[in-house]
Amino acid sequence: MGLIQSLRPIPKFSITSLLDSILSIGGQGAEAAAGAIEPSFKRMMVYVFVASRGGHNRARITEMVKGEPSNLNKISEKLGLDYKTVQHHVKVLEDNGILVSSTKGAYGAVYFLTPYFEKYFDAVRVMWAKFGQS
Repeated sequence: MGLIQSLRPIPKFSITSLLDSILSIGGQGAEAAAGAIEPSFKRMMVYVFVASRGGHNRARITEMVKGEPSNLNKISEKLGLDYKTVQHHVKVLEDNGILVSSTKGAYGAVYFLTPYFEKYFDAVRVMWAKFGQS
């Protein structure tokens, strides 16, 4: 089997439906909060977690760090992922304002969710559920 055949098929969806899913989180308070999400943040969430190949692992890392801020080694062990894979995904999450480290670039740095991402975490979690990322 060649490389092209071994890749999983990309689900068919429209970017509009993905963005709308972030806003469909139910409850009056949640809808008001979701309405305040910036459009650029919505687009970034779709790119980072749904429309790119590593989205599932990035969602798993984010979910873990929300419950327990951790360093790369601990994330790697708990999720059963290669250290270099975790390192790559954490860099993508940092570059997109989702994670922040206790000490930038230091070995053993502990990663946390950024306050902005944490504020809208529930809306993003709904997006994951709707598109099978959690």
